Amino acid sequence: MAHAVTYTGAPLKVKLRRFVVSRRFRRGTLAVFGFFLVWQAGSMGLLPFMRAIPTPITVAETFWEFMQTAKYWQSWLDSTLRVMYGFVAAQLLGIPLGLGMGWSRSFKDFTYPLFELMRPIPPLAWVPVSILFWPTNESSIAFITFIGAFFTIVVNVLGGVAAIPRQLINAAVSFGASPRQVFWRIVLPATIPSIVTGMMVGIGITWNVVIAAEMIAGNTGLGRLTWEAYLASHTPGIIVGMISIGLAGYVSSMAVKVIGDLMMPWKRIF
Repeated sequence: MAHAVTYTGAPLKVKLRRFVVSRRFRRGTLAVFGFFLVWQAGSMGLLPFMRAIPTPITVAETFWEFMQTAKYWQSWLDSTLRVMYGFVAAQLLGIPLGLGMGWSRSFKDFTYPLFELMRPIPPLAWVPVSILFWPTNESSIAFITFIGAFFTIVVNVLGGVAAIPRQLINAAVSFGASPRQVFWRIVLPATIPSIVTGMMVGIGITWNVVIAAEMIAGNTGLGRLTWEAYLASHTPGIIVGMISIGLAGYVSSMAVKVIGDLMMPWKRIF
């Protein structure tokens, strides 16, 4: 009697060891080392256009000083919460809207013209209106972050529905599938990769928008922290803010990637 073979994947320790000795890791490490080497050389005057940039050691010392303050971590928390509120709201409204426009031609005819009229408006152009419309700075910044991700996710979902081969839907209908079954069994699963792509792009745009909104209308956050360093002509503080924003965006992107992998379990097979 044949026994089924269950593949559970390599242990985490083995995967980590393989990654450390992989060519990809060596190349990435070399790129990071080269970046800091060029940075150090430029700060020492070997590259005239980088002469005003502080050395990596000075930035590291400033980074450590910032990490000892409660204001720095509060800025992390405030920016992260604003991004989370706007991003989640964009998914909750954008995904159903994109699916609805892709699934129903009459619904698309009704909503798409207004959507296309508003989509080219840059998120930061909404700042003055949001300040007037919303009662607090927090709600206005959250609205701006929502705008940043909303249009991106709708466009990706709409494109994902449009890319579904019509033959699949016709085959399902010919076998007696109802419109509801076609939507839940074919359209929605086939659109998941486009939803994940929209989420990945949207989280990056959300961080870009929230930082700019904090510089304009915020009192706290990583964007405000960076802007205050600029106003004080504190160059190491500016770079610390930039690095913090990059780290926050990277962590958020990795979290979205994990969610996307959970939504697409077949990627772990193929």
